[in-house]
Amino acid sequence: MPPVKRLLSESEAAVGSEPISKTDSFILKGSKVRACAECKRHKIRCDMKTGATSCTRCARKGYKCVVNNQLHQFIADDKDWKSTWASQIEQVQAAVSDLLQRNRMPDLSSYSSRDRSGPIEQAVIVSSNEDVNTVPAMAMTRENSAEPTLEESELVAAPMRSLYEVTKLRNLRSNLNTVSSGASPSSAMEQDFISRGCITIAEAEMLFSVYYRTINQFLWGGVAMMHADLESVRRSSSLLTAAIMAVAALHIPNSTDLLNTCYKEFASLVSQTTLSRYHTLDDIRALTIGAFWLSDLSWKLSGQAVSIATEMGLHQCVRKMLKGDKSQHEGAQLWYLLYVLDHQFGTAYGRPPIVREDAAIRNYRTYLKCPESGQRDIRLMAQVALFAILSKTYELFGSDTDQEISEESFVQLREFNVEIDRWRLHWQPQHLVSPYVGTYPSKGVVLHYHFAKFQVNSLALRSTTPNAKLSTDRKEAADMAISSAIATLNMVLEEPDIRNSIVGVNLYTHAMVAFSAVFLLKIAWNWRTTSLNVDSSQIYDLLDKIVVLMSGSLASDKHMTFHIAKGLRRMLNHLRICEDDGTNSDESRQKMRVGEEEDLSSLALGFFDESWNDFSNVVDMFDFFQPQWPNL
Repeated sequence: MPPVKRLLSESEAAVGSEPISKTDSFILKGSKVRACAECKRHKIRCDMKTGATSCTRCARKGYKCVVNNQLHQFIADDKDWKSTWASQIEQVQAAVSDLLQRNRMPDLSSYSSRDRSGPIEQAVIVSSNEDVNTVPAMAMTRENSAEPTLEESELVAAPMRSLYEVTKLRNLRSNLNTVSSGASPSSAMEQDFISRGCITIAEAEMLFSVYYRTINQFLWGGVAMMHADLESVRRSSSLLTAAIMAVAALHIPNSTDLLNTCYKEFASLVSQTTLSRYHTLDDIRALTIGAFWLSDLSWKLSGQAVSIATEMGLHQCVRKMLKGDKSQHEGAQLWYLLYVLDHQFGTAYGRPPIVREDAAIRNYRTYLKCPESGQRDIRLMAQVALFAILSKTYELFGSDTDQEISEESFVQLREFNVEIDRWRLHWQPQHLVSPYVGTYPSKGVVLHYHFAKFQVNSLALRSTTPNAKLSTDRKEAADMAISSAIATLNMVLEEPDIRNSIVGVNLYTHAMVAFSAVFLLKIAWNWRTTSLNVDSSQIYDLLDKIVVLMSGSLASDKHMTFHIAKGLRRMLNHLRICEDDGTNSDESRQKMRVGEEEDLSSLALGFFDESWNDFSNVVDMFDFFQPQWPNL
């Protein structure tokens, strides 16, 4: 009888070991032990007949016949245990892979078995915003759920959904929590930058209070922030927490260090979430808040917020809500907010808007009839209605600054003016006094009315030179653009609730104020000898007052108002120097051009450097409605 081979040790029997050797295969195949205990003790032949329960000797002697088959039983039990354990390991691996993906950590295959602290240390690194150099491999992980039947699947669906049904690959799946307002998968209150000690709890509470009681109210009654306390925000979204902290710090005097800390945290979290598949409504709100106030990020954040929202299906929320699903109200409200954001910065940056005027946008009046809608929704829908008008202007006249509009186009231009007049008459009475910002809601309607009239009528001078002979219609529209720009600045100076809010309003308002100022400066310099209604001394005096107002703002020195004041003061000084040297001469023009080139050469691209958001070249941002003026 060949010697019995040794049993596998636990380490050798582990799952994932090498293929079974010949020695081990003998044990797995091993024949049953035939001798009973009595025969084996006397070392005699044990004769066990087929079907008998006792051997011949034990039956004759009356002994209890016990066959010792422990080896065979051990092998059978070992095989069952391995099978069960392998199945459980597969389940654990699938669960860990899903958690790593949700938390934007490297794929499971990137963790070496020798790296005992790998996953924990990686999580700490990610949460502390240090650079992670490991790039995970492309994940091609299948879902563990049961395969859908053809009867259960939609007949006509998005192509990617069909591809997902076929392959079951996780990386093809959209965010299934479409309108979830719960905590973000990336939010961890215990690991955010407040818990890490980057800023103190007292500083965080102060920043939240500043944002909630003042800044938040300028954004149409706080439509972009639904939390009443700091703890609620922190538990919901680390990204939203950082956005609120950064925007609040921007509005506090002598807070450069605090602003830098909060800004860097927000920018870091935005970078980390760029390729993330899982987001919540609060994550989108964070991007929206950042876009409205952080000038160097607004161009990117506005587009990213819209992109994530469409991935989450927010564009479908209005339709579902109007069909009676009240749970969709929050997502529908946010979609309207993104429409306004997208169109404001489409205007500001001279780019076509992403969100189009579909049925959801056209049904904003029906949305207001829902019992869930309130005063903040009225303020928001007023903006939606206004940009629906301006979008028609864009579609008709385009954004080509070299294309002069035809004389026949002034009929449509007058129609747009009438629509804007009706817009003001309809919406201004519906805006009530706010306990936080006074009459700003209704006065803000008038301010945006002047913005719109200025933008539309300035088209009359697009690609037109000062020495060109203007028709009656063109001159009428140009004079209306000039009067609207002047009315904009006068309102900022003379209306107390507008004047007091100039620090807290968002970037679009600052941009339009600066655009109006620069427009008037160019009119005063290049067109004062024409038939247009231009009073240079009135314009200079008006802009001097704007400079004084914005220079006295109570905010961080990084706030946009200081840079608007700095840029306008520089332009006014150039104009006055040139007037002293000679009235509108070629030499004066050249001197101004050189001065402006020197100003622009000082612009840098670094975070929060001396001129990170310099507004001296503000007019270049507005190609949408910008006339192609001769160089100053």
